[in-house]
Amino acid sequence: MSKVMLMNNTRLADIAAQAGVSEATVSRVLNGKAGVSPATRQAVLTALDLMGYERPQRLRQRSNGLIGLVIPELGNPIFPAFAQAMEKSLIQHGYTPILCTQEPGGAPEDEFTEMLLDRGVSGIVFVSGLHADTTARMDRYTRLTDRGLPIVLVDGYNEAIPVPFISPDDRLAARLAVQHLVDLGHERIGLALGQRRFVPVIRKIEGFRQAMAQLLGPADVDDLIQHSLFSVEGGQAAASALLGAARPRLHRDLLRERPHGARRDPRRPRAGAVGARGRVGRRVRRLAADGVHRPAADDRAQADRRDGGRRRRDPARGDRRHSRQARRAGLPA
Repeated sequence: MSKVMLMNNTRLADIAAQAGVSEATVSRVLNGKAGVSPATRQAVLTALDLMGYERPQRLRQRSNGLIGLVIPELGNPIFPAFAQAMEKSLIQHGYTPILCTQEPGGAPEDEFTEMLLDRGVSGIVFVSGLHADTTARMDRYTRLTDRGLPIVLVDGYNEAIPVPFISPDDRLAARLAVQHLVDLGHERIGLALGQRRFVPVIRKIEGFRQAMAQLLGPADVDDLIQHSLFSVEGGQAAASALLGAARPRLHRDLLRERPHGARRDPRRPRAGAVGARGRVGRRVRRLAADGVHRPAADDRAQADRRDGGRRRRDPARGDRRHSRQARRAGLPA
């Protein structure tokens, strides 16, 4: 008997929760009973596949084909999320995904592509691949389409490659980030991102420059842009450079003149930027929210400053102070 047929009620409940159906529905699907819609039946079978259970023999179907997923390293949490979503969708449509991850020192993209072609894949999805690198040759992708292989490219849209693309509007993303910080009253806004040869980086800089000029007036913002590697350490280096850029300009008014908000590239540098913020000196640490913007913290700080120009006082704080003074004077609190 298959593994699925030996399931206990607990495992049935797990599959039902994964598929969003009742245990009775799972049982009907596994036993080939009628009364289940095709969409619900497919949801249960997909839940089985995702949870690692074997399908009953009578429910197994021949795969529609293999689909290669070529993504960067898995240490960046956004790429495993991409992979999981794509794998789930492919399985639901009857395809078998083959995941290829480009770890440092590992196989390059072209080597993965050749391996997938040797296995006779029905298509390949490239996520943040060489198509987003302005120094790379784009004919590697046209060669694939010329042989009739369907491919999809994610991130770093390039109009020179006539294939389906899924890519965000990087210019708009940068403009929205700057607009948010300006609305909070910031004027010197830093931008931390990856190497300048990548298409998303170039477009973020364009959006950043446009937004700064439109919202704060024409100015040289080169010293407010820092490039680094797409890593935690790269984020630390970029944030340290941004936070320290104003120190030679002003000794006594560092906090006012340094970058107030650090707009980051959404791949990975934020964790490093937050860590670096705490190492640039006691005066910078006092205004942590000004180094790398945290909306909730900044909004509360803005509200405090607008409250009649005074810090809000805790009534209990005055009572505690009175009690301490009374004890020192030998009086009852």
